[in-house]
Amino acid sequence: MRAFFLALAALAMPLAGADSLVNQAYDHFYNLEFDEAIALFQRDLALHPDSAELHNHLAQSIVFREMYRDGALESELVSGNNSFLRRPRLNPTPETEKWFLDEIATAVRLSQARLAANPKDAAALYAEGIAYGLRSDYYWVVKKAWRDSLKDATAARRLHNRVSELQPGNVDARLVQGLHDYIVGSLPLTFRMLGFLVGIRGDKEKGLRTVEDVMLHGTDNRIDSQVMLCALYRRENQPRKAIPLVQDLVQKFPRNYLLRLELAEMYSMAGDGAAGLDAMREVAALKGRNAPGYDRLSWERIYYQEGTIQFWYRDLGAALENLKKAAAAPERLDLNTGALVWLRMGQIYDLTNRRAQALDAYKRSIAFAPDAEAAQESRKYLGAPYHRT
Repeated sequence: MRAFFLALAALAMPLAGADSLVNQAYDHFYNLEFDEAIALFQRDLALHPDSAELHNHLAQSIVFREMYRDGALESELVSGNNSFLRRPRLNPTPETEKWFLDEIATAVRLSQARLAANPKDAAALYAEGIAYGLRSDYYWVVKKAWRDSLKDATAARRLHNRVSELQPGNVDARLVQGLHDYIVGSLPLTFRMLGFLVGIRGDKEKGLRTVEDVMLHGTDNRIDSQVMLCALYRRENQPRKAIPLVQDLVQKFPRNYLLRLELAEMYSMAGDGAAGLDAMREVAALKGRNAPGYDRLSWERIYYQEGTIQFWYRDLGAALENLKKAAAAPERLDLNTGALVWLRMGQIYDLTNRRAQALDAYKRSIAFAPDAEAAQESRKYLGAPYHRT
């Protein structure tokens, strides 16, 4: 769920007074039912075509559906690989990309028209900032266009700073500032030296505190900030703080199986492998009884997750059996997970002195998804066996 968590700007959440179609759509959105969310936003847009907010909602659903299809809403279990920069770019169709960018352009145009009439229209400033933030996410996660992404994120921050000036009590508008502070503070110096970031140094700790404040005191962006904090805590190696937040999200969005996978990861990162495996057994039970939403989760993904927890907690025999079951149906795995399956198998073979089988597994990881992080790591072990430190 890394991309889901580490969006560069606040998501276009419904306002407190949003109509029922918007709230229904966001219930589908957070339960990974993006087709249903898109259909409802389109229905509402037919009634309110001049709503910049609705165009933002639709654009957000379009891009997150694309990330979901490409496996980019998932993160690597206990891998230590939380770079903002390394995930390979996605490949949306030209039609999808045009649709998304057109919705963003419309949201910007409508917001600017309102601001031309009233430069102090806080809602229009907020909507324009969201549009730039969503496009920033797209450039970052999908296109890997770092400069364009950071430029849009900075524009979003400036617009939301203006909202905060006009409405000092608007805690929700601070979410963009918090995320921007955290992410810019996490970037290598070469990125922070880009011209449009001059004077914006970033501050990870300040960013974390701001996002925490939005979660505790915000209204419209409390769920967004809660979701994002889970990832930020993971990145800062503070999984114990994330666990109760994920547990709460599981209750709010029971059809979102990724949340339960994330819970298992958080337990594992926190040093509780048994709780992580218990969480995965619950996932398997939900899958086994055809719980709503779990038809979209493959058994192979469950095998991979269980096997990876077992790998990190040194139950290598059980881990290998689960990973073999996952590898038996590669067409049911996204590219990143498939490459990780073969990487883990190679590492197990190296740890158990089966070098020829390890080399074969690493080569399969590379062939499965040459640009994936797991494939890049596999290349290292072609020359020297994996050793656990």
